[in-house]
Amino acid sequence: QVQLVESGGGLVQPGGSLRLSCAASGRTFSMYAMGWFPQAPGKEREFFSAIRWSGGTVISADFVRGRVTVSRDNAKNTVFLQMNSLKPEDTAVYYCAADPHRLGVATEGYDYWGQGTQDTVSL
Repeated sequence: QVQLVESGGGLVQPGGSLRLSCAASGRTFSMYAMGWFPQAPGKEREFFSAIRWSGGTVISADFVRGRVTVSRDNAKNTVFLQMNSLKPEDTAVYYCAADPHRLGVATEGYDYWGQGTQDTVSL
C-alpha cells in the first residue's frame, strides 16, 4: 500500500501561483509514476500532469503546458505541482495519485489516491 497526503492548497487571486505537495509513504518503491488530477465542482476528475518516479520524465495535458511544472524529491518521497498564472477555472480539488505500472493520463491506471487539497482562484 501507498499512502498519499496532499498539502499547499488555498485561496489565490487570478494571475497568482500555488505550489502543491504530495508526500508518499508506505511501499513507495512500488511507484512508477505520480500524477495530479483536479476535480472542479460538478465535473469529473481530469488529468493535469504526471512525473515518472525514476528519471523524472513529465507528461502534461495540452491545456496546462507552460503554466504548470511537476517535480519530485525522491529523498523525501514527495512530488510537487507548481501552478502559475492561475485562472478562476483552475478552482478545484487537486488530487495526487500513484501508478505502479506506467506513466499515463488515465485515472483508471492510478491505484493510490490522496484525499485532495482545495484550491480556489478568486478575487
